[in-house]
Amino acid sequence: MVREDKSTWKANYFEKLTTLLDEYPKCFIVGADNVGSKQMQEIRIALRGKAVVLMGKNTMMRKAIRGHLEQNPDLERLLPHIKMNVGFVFTKEELTTVRDMLLANKVKAPAKAGALAPLDVVVPAQNTGMGPEKTSFFQALSIPTKITKGTIEIIQDVPLITAGDRVGMSEATLLNMLKISPFTYGLIIQKVYEAGSVFDPEILDITDDDLKARFMAGVANVAAVCLAISYPTIASAPHSVVNGMKNLLAVAAVTDIEFKEAAMLKEFLADPSKFAAAAPAAAAAPAEAAPAAAAKEESEEEEDDDMGFGLFD
Repeated sequence: MVREDKSTWKANYFEKLTTLLDEYPKCFIVGADNVGSKQMQEIRIALRGKAVVLMGKNTMMRKAIRGHLEQNPDLERLLPHIKMNVGFVFTKEELTTVRDMLLANKVKAPAKAGALAPLDVVVPAQNTGMGPEKTSFFQALSIPTKITKGTIEIIQDVPLITAGDRVGMSEATLLNMLKISPFTYGLIIQKVYEAGSVFDPEILDITDDDLKARFMAGVANVAAVCLAISYPTIASAPHSVVNGMKNLLAVAAVTDIEFKEAAMLKEFLADPSKFAAAAPAAAAAPAEAAPAAAAKEESEEEEDDDMGFGLFD
């Protein structure tokens, strides 16, 4: 097979990227740090039929996008995010489905000296199985140990690495000696592009209930402000009507003014005993249950008195 020259390869790459940008309405910008070729191949296989992964040099990706801005000006929003070791994952499927597939394709990896820690690492209390000659190594890392049956035992959990810090040579050596692979690597979603908008992947976790709750909270705030400054709006109008009715009923209660809505109020004020009759049914339920419980208790006492025997047994 004849290998194509560099100019032909670049031309084919530009054509492929622009074709994908036209064909697929949405994509992920993903970081590919610490992702090996074998893992990348496994990710492509897992996404086959649902998404297309395209990696490349940042300069080539920017050049291809700039050359395609006349056909799709919205692509300019992608340019600020093409930096460091990134690539594209194009899809026509639900973004959450492809996102979950990307997150599932991760592999464990040992800690390497000089690498940035993506998460906190804690060494659990355990018997290491190492001989006493390694004690000084643990002491250098301030890890409390004791000798148990001729082997070193870590007596408590020890925070070893903090997320964002660089892994030191000693920490990496210790984790490898304990056969602990604390990190997982895969394609990390940095940004999401859909319908000309670029947003953070956390937006995908927002549900309809979250949107409804935020909207109703905003409506409540608008209504509160409008009521406070006496400025009528659609949000505050129902509250204004209810408050006005309360004021009318309060005036009717202390004057001889009568109208249909105040008739029941005046009737209750004239005969306070009706308040008791209008008590909630829920309050009556426990009262009804009490005689039944008393009758049951009395029945049980009668059974206890005759010890389960009839008068003529």
